[in-house]
Amino acid sequence: MATYKNLIVWQKSMNLIKEIYKLCNNFPENEIYGLTSQIKRSAISIPSNIAEGRGRNSKKEFIHFLQIALGSTYELQTQIEIAKMLNFQGEYTKIDNLLTEIEKMLNSLISNRKDNV
Repeated sequence: MATYKNLIVWQKSMNLIKEIYKLCNNFPENEIYGLTSQIKRSAISIPSNIAEGRGRNSKKEFIHFLQIALGSTYELQTQIEIAKMLNFQGEYTKIDNLLTEIEKMLNSLISNRKDNV
């Protein structure tokens, strides 16, 4: 039986978390309870909502949680842009690419599920 762990979008979002934690290690210490905390929570929210939605017993609920994960993706993209604007040091290319890929995958998954409801 397929689980949320088999979803490529979940796997990629787990990889994103690793990259986010590496990035946040470069941020100023005074941001530990500010932007750093927000960024980590947004990143963690993506695979968490995918997993929770997959564990639900209906396609409608799965779609709902995929939409929440997508919202967290947009939130994280905004927070990364803020970090760049504030000139926080770090490697953003891999994160930007993963976020774009995850966003597209979530949109596709949502669209495909809506067609089958």
